[in-house]
Amino acid sequence: MNNSLKTVLLLGLLSGVLLVIGELLGGSQGLVMAFGFAIVMNFVSYWFSDKIVLKMYRAQEVGPDHRLSVMTRRLATQASLPMPKVYVIPDMSPNAFATGRNPNHAAVAATEGIMRLLNDQELEGVLAHELAHVKHRDILISSVAATIAAAIMMLARMAQFAAIFGGGSRDSREGSNPIAMLATIIFAPLAAMLIQAWISRSREFVADAGGARIAGSPYGLIDALRKLESGSKRIPLDANPATAHMFIIKPFSGGGLLSMFSTHPPTEQRIQALMNLR
Repeated sequence: MNNSLKTVLLLGLLSGVLLVIGELLGGSQGLVMAFGFAIVMNFVSYWFSDKIVLKMYRAQEVGPDHRLSVMTRRLATQASLPMPKVYVIPDMSPNAFATGRNPNHAAVAATEGIMRLLNDQELEGVLAHELAHVKHRDILISSVAATIAAAIMMLARMAQFAAIFGGGSRDSREGSNPIAMLATIIFAPLAAMLIQAWISRSREFVADAGGARIAGSPYGLIDALRKLESGSKRIPLDANPATAHMFIIKPFSGGGLLSMFSTHPPTEQRIQALMNLR
């Protein structure tokens, strides 16, 4: 199964989880409300997610003569992409991401830390990876996945509060399904996180390969990933979990069971896949 088909199926599964929660909590009326809620959240995500995330990380747009802009312009030309807006994030943790609803409305952002850590070839490898995300429209896919997952988690939280504070009514107790309520509270957020992580991980490998093609070589990205793996652990990024999938390297660490929900594949696997492109 190719990554595009896998992504479509996983997005459909994620949407299905949301609709099932709506039906469990409110029957047919809850199903309709959950569907409407998903539409509204996806509309907001499509039009405004780039502005929201750039503001969240205090990103500042840079001029055409900035180091990042010069590199991005050259790589965008090589990739036959429109020139995206370029931003710098005032944070010493080394990382970068792309955002925007399509190639004509895209932005690339990099932290001050990544510019200090990487040389020009490595930084070009990172920017090429982000432009590959733009070219493949992964930034839209990941935004939709993130908003649906957020909706699922919000509904699960509402169910939790309803179970705690709404249990005093006899009618509500008789009309509710305690097993369905418990499953919603416990398993729905886990399912949302797991599906979102699968979507993000499958797209990272594709973006790595696409970035290597745009840059003309995988070696810059390979060296960059090695440095970023250790650099991000020394200086972790205080990132919102809902945006973790956007960054080129996982902004915070977690092993064991948490690795199942990681939005990024292991860095060594990414490096090995890039080395196999030679």
